[in-house]
Amino acid sequence: MSKYQLIAFDMDGTLLNSNKEITQKSIQMIAKAVDAGKHVVLNTGRGPAELLDHVDLIPGLRYMNCTSGAMVYDWVEKQTIYSNPLMPEEIRALMEIAKEEDTMIHFLSMGSFVQEDQLKRMDDYNMGIYKGMFERIAKRVEDICRFYEENPFPMEKMNIYHTSIESRARTEQRIRNSGLAVAMAYSEISSLEISAQGVDKGVGLKKLCEYLDIPIDQTIAVGDADNDLGALKYAGLAIAMGNANEDVKKIADVIVADCDHEGCAEAIETYLL
Repeated sequence: MSKYQLIAFDMDGTLLNSNKEITQKSIQMIAKAVDAGKHVVLNTGRGPAELLDHVDLIPGLRYMNCTSGAMVYDWVEKQTIYSNPLMPEEIRALMEIAKEEDTMIHFLSMGSFVQEDQLKRMDDYNMGIYKGMFERIAKRVEDICRFYEENPFPMEKMNIYHTSIESRARTEQRIRNSGLAVAMAYSEISSLEISAQGVDKGVGLKKLCEYLDIPIDQTIAVGDADNDLGALKYAGLAIAMGNANEDVKKIADVIVADCDHEGCAEAIETYLL
């Protein structure tokens, strides 16, 4: 059997196929891994609320490295193991910058928060595939900036969805020019993910390994996008999906099939077991 004790899967574009579903073969292979005493972990930009559609389908799921590494969560004990959130003063500054473009703001902590009229326009922000999920799980508010001003609290992650990659680049540059000490990562078509300085999926994975007393070189990370790079660099084995971008493929140790052709099942069968 492989020396690896833990496999950490990104969700969108990795464990989830193009229809945002976990295939039956992936579920079967996860069950086989759990039966063999391995840890199967979600390593995702999503927050806990956004994983509700999937957690009951994943055999033996307990740990999540979520909100891009800003929160490590024990699903069984309903306990936060690690958290490094954005502070209210940072969020206020980011909201002001976001107003300079046509954007949709999305806050993630234990819950998910969006603005009602922006939710209706998710196609415009290249996020239409997630609209059904947001309608089911997100708390909708009339004005998200006013909502936050009235209810400020530390937030693990802030997503800013844009109408184009050019618009996203302008927002990113404004944030850099502002001097805000935050971490930024590209995801989806034109989404900008923002976390506290020093946060990425690699940090969250390392914190989980420390908690579980598992050497980081005995872990596997599987991903497809730039926000997976931190975990891929830390893990003992970095696996890129066949649909991964070139940045991910460049640093990967191996490449498996894409998310529509059982790449995750392949990763478990060939490298974890």
